[in-house]
Amino acid sequence: MSSRTRVPDELHETVVSRLARLGQRYTTNRKSLVAMLWAEGRPMTLPEMLEADAALAQSSAYRNLVVLEEAQVLHRLVTTGPFACWELAEDLTGHHHHHLICRSCGVVEDFTASPDLERLLGKAVGQAGSAAGFVAEDHRLDLLGTCNNCR
Repeated sequence: MSSRTRVPDELHETVVSRLARLGQRYTTNRKSLVAMLWAEGRPMTLPEMLEADAALAQSSAYRNLVVLEEAQVLHRLVTTGPFACWELAEDLTGHHHHHLICRSCGVVEDFTASPDLERLLGKAVGQAGSAAGFVAEDHRLDLLGTCNNCR
C-alpha cells in the first residue's frame, strides 16, 4: 500500500465538480472508491476493491466505477487478465506514468519513463497524430509482457 492516506481536499472538490457536470452526486461509496485508489496509489481490480472494503456491494461498486470513469475521475485499464483495473485520472494525481501489463496473469504495474523517453514519445505521438489529421493531447504507453511472478 502507498504511504498516501488522506485524500487532499482539492481532489474531493474536483471530483464533486466533475460529477456535478453529469448531474451526479459524490456519494459515500464513490468517495470510498476514490479514497481507496488514492491510498493504494496503483491500479486496482474490482475484486481487489471489494476485498479491501467489505462494505462495498459488487453491483453498486461497479456502477459507481462506471460513473466515476464517465466523469473523468477514473481511468479504466483493459488488461489481459479477467478483470479491468481502475486508477485515478493522471490530472488528479499529478503523476504521469505508463503501465506494464502481464499477459499471463493480467497484473498491472505503473512505471515512469525517463524525460528523454517522454520527449521521444511526445514527438512520435505528435507525428503519428498529424499524419492521421488528429491532434494528440496526451499519451499512454502500455507494455505487454510477462511479470517476474509468471516468468
